[in-house]
Amino acid sequence: MKTRYLILALTLAALAPTAQAFESGDLLVKLGLHNVDPKNDNGSLASGAFDAHIGSDLKPSIQAEYFFTPRIGVELLASVPFQHDVYLNGAKAGSFNHLPPTLSVQYHFGNDRVQPFLGAGVNFTWTYSEDTTGPLAGTELGIDNSWGLALHGGVDFKLNNGWYVGTDLRWIDLNADVSVNGAQVGSVQVDPLAYGLYVGWKF
Repeated sequence: MKTRYLILALTLAALAPTAQAFESGDLLVKLGLHNVDPKNDNGSLASGAFDAHIGSDLKPSIQAEYFFTPRIGVELLASVPFQHDVYLNGAKAGSFNHLPPTLSVQYHFGNDRVQPFLGAGVNFTWTYSEDTTGPLAGTELGIDNSWGLALHGGVDFKLNNGWYVGTDLRWIDLNADVSVNGAQVGSVQVDPLAYGLYVGWKF
């Protein structure tokens, strides 16, 4: 449902008369909240003995985009560390923290007031502070760092005096190997959607 609303907003904005909202050399900084929502089925571990599920988390975020042309920019996403609970066969088995810096090239279209954009780039997910409980209590859980493709879309709405508000949606190709007490037990397919709202300022 969230994806459908964003696609509709992008389509309506694209039909508006075109004009340039940004210039070469502009810097757009956005502060907001993003929810990282892993897909429902995250795979199985230990030769199918455990079905894995990873919970979602909401945290503050910052995005900075530098415009090389009025239409093309490069954006870096950063955030406060996200924390996700891990469930095995429905029982909470642990948690982990991660940082997801993402670098994207983006194309902006639309008009001066409404600026939809589409982009693609690369994500690095740094995972740390793994804790265990329940069926994994007393063991050492390890979740590897990951590199993956990131696809991005959103809409910026211009206010006054350089201020913007907006919403965006990002899909990240995220797969990571999992180990328990140093022995690999499988991998999880996280592939989250990261969606959020933000306020921006153009420098």
